[in-house]
Amino acid sequence: MDLLKLEKLSEYEWRIAPQGGMHVPGILFGDEQLVVQMDDKVFDQVANVASLPGIVKASYAMPDAHWGYGFPIGGVAAFDPQKGGVVSAGGVGFDISCGVRTIVTGLSKEEFSPHKGAIADALFHIIPAGVGSHGELVLDACQIDAVLAGGAEWAVHHGYGVQADLERIEMHGKANGADPAAVSDYAKNRQRDEMGTLGSGNHYLEIQEIKDIYDDVLAAAYGLKKGEIVISVHCGSRGLGHQVATDYSKKMLIAAQENGISLSDRELACAPILSQTGQEYLGAMRAAINCALANRQILTHLTRKAFSRIFPQAELSLLYDVSHNTCLEEEHEVAGKKMTLFVHRKGATRALPPGHLELPLSLRSFGQPVLIGGTMGTASYILAGTLESEARAFSSSCHGAGRQMSRTQATKRYEGRQIMSDLEKQGILIRCKSYRGIAEEAPDAYKNVSAVVEAADAAGLSKKVAKLVPLVCIKG
Repeated sequence: MDLLKLEKLSEYEWRIAPQGGMHVPGILFGDEQLVVQMDDKVFDQVANVASLPGIVKASYAMPDAHWGYGFPIGGVAAFDPQKGGVVSAGGVGFDISCGVRTIVTGLSKEEFSPHKGAIADALFHIIPAGVGSHGELVLDACQIDAVLAGGAEWAVHHGYGVQADLERIEMHGKANGADPAAVSDYAKNRQRDEMGTLGSGNHYLEIQEIKDIYDDVLAAAYGLKKGEIVISVHCGSRGLGHQVATDYSKKMLIAAQENGISLSDRELACAPILSQTGQEYLGAMRAAINCALANRQILTHLTRKAFSRIFPQAELSLLYDVSHNTCLEEEHEVAGKKMTLFVHRKGATRALPPGHLELPLSLRSFGQPVLIGGTMGTASYILAGTLESEARAFSSSCHGAGRQMSRTQATKRYEGRQIMSDLEKQGILIRCKSYRGIAEEAPDAYKNVSAVVEAADAAGLSKKVAKLVPLVCIKG
């Protein structure tokens, strides 16, 4: 991106001045190198989002931002329903409620290492992964509706986890206001046998070592100790979420036209939040959030099952689960006034501050764990929400490294078998259904996740707590 088009506000914050149809400025977070690395299309997309009706304060791009469908991936924007604010399927994305959950094991690396190969094989055997993967759970129409209404609550009630898990899940494991009736039968049919599956692409289940601690107090509050083992699960709402986005993107093109909304990009198809289409989408999207939460809960159950056979002494407790493709109704302070806004986060995660009432009591004094996933062979991070982030970007932070190379480019440049071999030499075991899938997710296809995290920390979006390095990675 051309820095001459931006106003530099600080070392980690850049401004796009309102121009054309923009109602508010654009704000990009990142150091100079990260911003230069952003696609030129990110500038256009941030500006286009700033042109949507009812947007509040600014159109934001996180330090890992790159080109996406409609909104940039890493895009954040809040809309006021009382001022014609809109909801956009392109502002949430196709993998609705894709997110990360991290599980603490209490195992030391020394305890874990002799069994690394055995647990890698056990997880690969028990976790369905890959394009079109199917789980053992096959749901009928009534059961699908129950999942879409109940989320992780449904999963725990049916034996996939424990009640304590729900305390450590965003929204306590269930998005209220979900409307299964707003989800098409075709979308539901796509999900009938995909519950408890990992999927493909950048989704993974990874066993990680806590390599570094940056804040002793926060790490202790989160139950993190240097040299211990954690597990991170990264996946979303599978085929159902994709179909919800597809269905409503079409409906929103019609709704935008009917409501006199001029679109600078068809991919920003939207509907007024208070319109029938807007409300139907929100109900369907919340149902997809519940689908994803239930999916990650079932995967956690399967992970515990695999671990119990090899590490019966380990108690796998959930640190936190947070999504990064959502539109949530939230209360925020704008110009000294409390407002109810609908905050789109696409490839961005909530970063609730210390004291926030949505956090469980055990975490409330410390802020929300912010889970930043790396890619195969690279570090992941745990950060914490800050008081400063509320004013910076509606309590939002980055979600990962962000791609710097398309999947097609990656497969032309890298060979999956070689990557797998190279990582094994580094002590990282990969289990994957497809060598092509490994090539698509090559570590060098992504930006430097450490630089992204440093920028998020320096910009006040979230605070570094711990660095995680991979030992085993299960992929589709």
